[in-house]
Amino acid sequence: MTRDWLSEARVLDAADPMKGFRGRFHLLKEGIYMDGNSLGLASVDALESLERATEEWRRRGIGGWLDADPDWFSYGERIGAEMAPIVGAHPDEVVMVGSTTSNLHSLVATFYEPKGERRKILADELTFPTDLYALESQVSIKGGDPSRDLLLARSADGRTLDEGDIIDMMDGTVALVMLPGVLYRSGQLLDMRRLTKAAHERGIPIGFDIAHSVGSVPHRLHDDDVDFAFWCTYKHLNGGPGSPAALFVNRRHFGRAPGLAGWYGYVKERQFDMSITFEHAHSAGAWQMGTPGVLSAASLDGALKLFKEAGIDAVRKKSLALTGFLIEMVDERLAHLGYEVGSPRDPERRGGHVAVEHDEGWRICCALKKRGIIPDFRPPRVVRLAPVALYNTFEEVERTVTALAEIVEGRKYEAFSTKRDAVS
Repeated sequence: MTRDWLSEARVLDAADPMKGFRGRFHLLKEGIYMDGNSLGLASVDALESLERATEEWRRRGIGGWLDADPDWFSYGERIGAEMAPIVGAHPDEVVMVGSTTSNLHSLVATFYEPKGERRKILADELTFPTDLYALESQVSIKGGDPSRDLLLARSADGRTLDEGDIIDMMDGTVALVMLPGVLYRSGQLLDMRRLTKAAHERGIPIGFDIAHSVGSVPHRLHDDDVDFAFWCTYKHLNGGPGSPAALFVNRRHFGRAPGLAGWYGYVKERQFDMSITFEHAHSAGAWQMGTPGVLSAASLDGALKLFKEAGIDAVRKKSLALTGFLIEMVDERLAHLGYEVGSPRDPERRGGHVAVEHDEGWRICCALKKRGIIPDFRPPRVVRLAPVALYNTFEEVERTVTALAEIVEGRKYEAFSTKRDAVS
C-alpha cells in the first residue's frame, strides 16, 4: 500500500510544538525556502533589532558606544555570551568577531606552533575550500611547505570521512588538527569528542569549523575539551547576509597571546588607555582585532532571541525529524528516478541538511527555483536541501520531493543550461 505522504506531513505539522516560530519569519511569497544552510531567512525579531540599532545611531551618534541599549562597545562579548549555550561553552569562551576565514587565520596563527618534527597540519579533503586556502597560507607564513606540511585525510566514498582513518594520521609529525564539525556537501556530523580525545592523547591541539552545524546541532565544545572553534552566523543562526562570525577558545588557553593581535582584544577596562604595549583580555574577547561592525551585528540580537526561546535541543529534535522524513521520501519516491541520498542515514551522524544526488543536479536545481523552491547546488551532483526547524514544515518537504519527481519524470530540467551561475 502506497503511503499518503502529504497526509502524514499535515499530521506532523499539526502536532509540531515549534510551529509558532514559523510566523516570526518573513517567508517567501508562494515559494518554499530550502536553503537555510546557506543563508537563513529574515526573522521579524532580527529586523526589529537592526532597526533599533540604526535608530540609536540616528539619535546618539558616537554616544551609542556606551549609551545605546544595548551598548555597542561590548557587542562582541555580549553576543558571544548569547551564543554560548548553543555551542556548549561558558559565556567568556565565545566572542562575536570577524568572518569565518579571518577567525580561522587568527586561531591557527595562535595554535599552530611548528617545532622539530611536529610541523604538519592535519585537515581533510572534503572540508570547505576556504579552510584549506587559509591553512596553506598559515603553513607558508610559518616557513613550511604546504605540499609537505598540510596533510589531508581522504574519503573512501567522496561523501564521508572515517574518524578512525583521521586518528591513524595523528602521528608525531602533526602540530595541529583542523576539521569541520559537519561536512558541507554530505552533511556528515563528525564525532568531535572522539577526535578531540585522540588528538589530546597524542599532544596535538585540535580545532573545528562548525559553520555548517551551529544552529542546527547542539555542540558541547567545553565539555568535549575542544581547543578552539569558529563559525558564521548567517546560515542556521539566521543573522543575515554579512552578519559577523564568532569563535570559541577553551578557558584553558586564556593565558595565550592571540596570534593576530588588535586593539579590540585589549583588556576591556583599559582599552582606551591607548598603551603601545598589548595586554590581551583573559577571555575569548582577546581574539578580537578591529572595531565590530555594529549594523551588521545588530540583527543577531533578534535572531538569537529565537534560539533562547526554542532551545537548541528542541531545534535539533525537529531538524532530525524533517531530514529523516525527507530521506524516507527520497528512498521510496525518487530512487527509481536516479536520485540518491548522499547524507548519513544514522541521525546521530547527520547535520541539518540532506544531500540529494543526481547526475542532473545543477539543472534540477534550476528547475526547482523556477517553481519557487529554493535549494542550492554543490558540485559535482549534490542538490542540498535544508528544512530548517524554526520555519520549514513537513508539508513543504513533501511538496519539494513531489517537485523533484515531476522534474525528472517530465524531463523539465532539459529546459535549462548546464552552465552554472556564479553563485549556486
